Amino acid sequence: METQENHTPFKATHPGYLLKDELEVRSISQSDFAIEIGIHKTMLNEIIKGKRPITADLALILERALEIPADYWMRFQTQYELDAARVKEKNVQKFGNIDAWKIIKEHVPVSYFKRIGYFVGEIVNDIAKVKDVYGINHVEELPILLAQPEYQYHKKSDKLKISKKNVLAWNVVAKYEAKRQAVEEFKPDYLPKLCEELQTIFYQNSSSVEEVGSKLNQYGIKFVLVSKLEQTPIDGYTFWSENNPSIALTLRHSRIDNFAFTIMHEIGHIDLHIKNDREKQFFDLQNKGPIIEQFEKDANEYAKDKLIPDRIWEEIRELPDFSDANIHRIASKYTINPAIILGRIQHDFRNYNSITLIDKKLN
Repeated sequence: METQENHTPFKATHPGYLLKDELEVRSISQSDFAIEIGIHKTMLNEIIKGKRPITADLALILERALEIPADYWMRFQTQYELDAARVKEKNVQKFGNIDAWKIIKEHVPVSYFKRIGYFVGEIVNDIAKVKDVYGINHVEELPILLAQPEYQYHKKSDKLKISKKNVLAWNVVAKYEAKRQAVEEFKPDYLPKLCEELQTIFYQNSSSVEEVGSKLNQYGIKFVLVSKLEQTPIDGYTFWSENNPSIALTLRHSRIDNFAFTIMHEIGHIDLHIKNDREKQFFDLQNKGPIIEQFEKDANEYAKDKLIPDRIWEEIRELPDFSDANIHRIASKYTINPAIILGRIQHDFRNYNSITLIDKKLN
């Protein structure tokens, strides 16, 4: 069965305008026609101006006076009322969209959503995208989301300014993108083997981001790269997305040592903190408090040990000096990227000014 789509006109046309045209074509004045059909001139003028409807009684009178069927006038009156209702509804929707967009501009980083392709410049679609990404039914829920504390642990620096609005946006984008992924079944017992294979990828440092993402997916971990967002100093984020743990990163530092440590740090959260508790969510904007600090310390120690086990680190500490030659020798011996060893040395010994030709660039 075919259906005809109803289009909302720009403006509803009252049948009084047709009556006016008909009288002009026939060279009949409004005063004379009012006398002829027995109604007051003011009443006829209000009908012509669209201020009064054409009733069934008047339609019959017009049929007799102008020989235009009453059905025609009634159909036109009905169509006018339908069109007027649609125009009114359309305006109500426009007003609603304007109000919704005001809320979005206050609580959503609009320019960021444009940059990553979420907003396409069509307000109806952009509002729908916000609801989809934030998982809400009404944009009025956005202030509620910002007011509610969530509990996710982020590895970041406390020295940088933080925008709560931007951090929330970063998180919902990470979750939204992770939800769209399908990966292998997650098996926690395979995490040690995953870490070993990641170490090889870090050592080779060739298309590292793509290789790491593919390897994580292979082991049932979703991997999301979230574009940088102002005042959102987040390196990594771990969470459950349906039946799989997920890691989201922002590559704020394009260095292999930073990338490797962040990945292992987040795997540490999966292995130590969330693999057996899918309901927990960790989020703390200020990264303060003894519980939070302990979780972060645990993940840091996990990353350090996976990248450079204690026995190897002790051997490094015993080196006569931390020359490039010695670092390369240890790196080759244990298949550890030399930049990772250098980064650990610089961090632990606060030695960032040593002259070195070791390249830390993430490739």
